[in-house]
Amino acid sequence: MPLSHSRIRSAFLVLAVFVSLGAQDGEMAERLFRSGERAYATKAYAEALETWGQLLQQAPKSPFAAQALLRMARHQLDQEQKASAALPILERIKTEHMKTPWAADAMLLRGQILASQARKPQDLREAIGEFNRVVDLFPDHPALQTARYHLGLSAKLQGQWVRALQHFTDALRLDPTSATAPKAQFQTAEMLDLMGDLPGCLRILQNLRNQFPKSPEAQEATWRIAQRVKFRLQKPPLRSEGPWPQGKTKWLKTPTLLATSPNGEVVIFQDDLDQAFVLKGNDLTAAGTITKNAKAMAVLSDGTPLLLSTKAGINAAANVPSIPVLNLSAPTGIFQDPWQNFWVSDSKSTSIFVIEVNGAIRNLPSPSVSAMACLPTGGAVVASDANRSLLFLDNAGLPRLTVPYGKDLPTPFKNVLALNTDPLGHVAAIVDGDFEGVVLWGPNGGLLRFATFKDLGLNGKFRAITLDRQGGIILADRSNDLLIRVN
Repeated sequence: MPLSHSRIRSAFLVLAVFVSLGAQDGEMAERLFRSGERAYATKAYAEALETWGQLLQQAPKSPFAAQALLRMARHQLDQEQKASAALPILERIKTEHMKTPWAADAMLLRGQILASQARKPQDLREAIGEFNRVVDLFPDHPALQTARYHLGLSAKLQGQWVRALQHFTDALRLDPTSATAPKAQFQTAEMLDLMGDLPGCLRILQNLRNQFPKSPEAQEATWRIAQRVKFRLQKPPLRSEGPWPQGKTKWLKTPTLLATSPNGEVVIFQDDLDQAFVLKGNDLTAAGTITKNAKAMAVLSDGTPLLLSTKAGINAAANVPSIPVLNLSAPTGIFQDPWQNFWVSDSKSTSIFVIEVNGAIRNLPSPSVSAMACLPTGGAVVASDANRSLLFLDNAGLPRLTVPYGKDLPTPFKNVLALNTDPLGHVAAIVDGDFEGVVLWGPNGGLLRFATFKDLGLNGKFRAITLDRQGGIILADRSNDLLIRVN
């Protein structure tokens, strides 16, 4: 039966009312979202969150609801420092607003949070899944480049260098001028170096300096180019520059441990004072806690000295809990890996102890360790006098490379007395035996530089070593209470 003209007119009127109401809802959703943004910009956080909450109640399916949820998640992360509170909000965006572009931002942020919470390589799986979903579902979204970059970081942490290199180069190709581009270039260069392509590494770092001269990555690239050229291409003979800082003699109280902080400051443990000190210019500043009989030291990312002794276990500042380490009679090394776990070695043990954030202890089978230092790839280099070899371990503690003591030296050595590394993976050691002096290896175990103490004109009791940011090797002479710089 055909509809009458009056019924048709009534139907159109009803439809017009619904369209009008829908438009009003859309306008109201946008107004609520903008109002929340205005409040948030003035740091009226409570008002902003309440306004966005009203938006979610009145227009839960609006695209502005997805944006509001994303802002609320970022608030939990940035202002409240509550990553756990941000995760369910981001999951809600995935569930309720998957077809909006803000779902890509939500998955990217969720992946970044999960990656930061990972404590071992297998913990990265869920984060990698989020990054891959951004790549697969949003191939034209601005978040794609950052997702590729984080896939590269995840592969790097897992020791998958070829895969990491591919992700970094893919990220760079997406937009060579973005804020992510210098980071991708920097990581590309580092992967090439790890894979043995030094010329390719130096070329990429130089391109980075030319294209992004004011970026933090360019500043770091300048230092890394200089160090790699000096250590691996020029290889000038080692020579002693004498007491360091220049002219300071008999000024320490039995220096026994050395380390270099991430910002380049040298940290000295003075045994007579039971205290670590940071060298700032020519002055010392006490750092960390009093620790008697400290046998090993590292420096955390925030500059806090990390000390290891038989009695106190691991000792650090108040922001790092003191973790007792049982059954250690001769500690020889300690550091914190990228997963925030502590690695501890002891010359009387046949294991390296990995103390996880939750306090659980894993044992990594190892020959007895005379000295140990961290590698930038997340693993460690250990010296085993019993096996007469250096072992380069991956981040799972498995041997990646073995270098026999004395390889390529004119005479062999028997013992490694101290060991340290720099952010490029160079390994410096004090050794004795038939060869007594200083040895420097590259990240792939190749001999780079060496000199005997006799050739350097040095006479003392050297028991600690570190590398400074200028390419020098700092030695602690405990018998003469001073530092010597070798360059």
